[in-house]
Amino acid sequence: MIKKAIPALLTVIVVMAPAQASEELAKAKNCMTCHSIERKIVGPSYKEIAAKRAAERGAEAALAGKIKGGSKDEWGKVPMPANAVSDAEAATLAKWVLSFK
Repeated sequence: MIKKAIPALLTVIVVMAPAQASEELAKAKNCMTCHSIERKIVGPSYKEIAAKRAAERGAEAALAGKIKGGSKDEWGKVPMPANAVSDAEAATLAKWVLSFK
């Protein structure tokens, strides 16, 4: 019984790890101060961003650029400031956000 449960548990951990790691990264970089998965706070929810952007060509790279460099006049009058993230962190966060499509 345990021999069968271990591979199944490892599969769950491997599948969930990237999403959990990205949520932890979002929290560590203070993204969750202005954004949430389900609802608008200061900025749009991650689900709103994914719904608007996921189908666009180059969406991941474009979103990573906005995460790192900031944006304005895209979701209203409040600009999103540039963030202190590496290119790799911005790409990870963009991929995670777009996964909510």
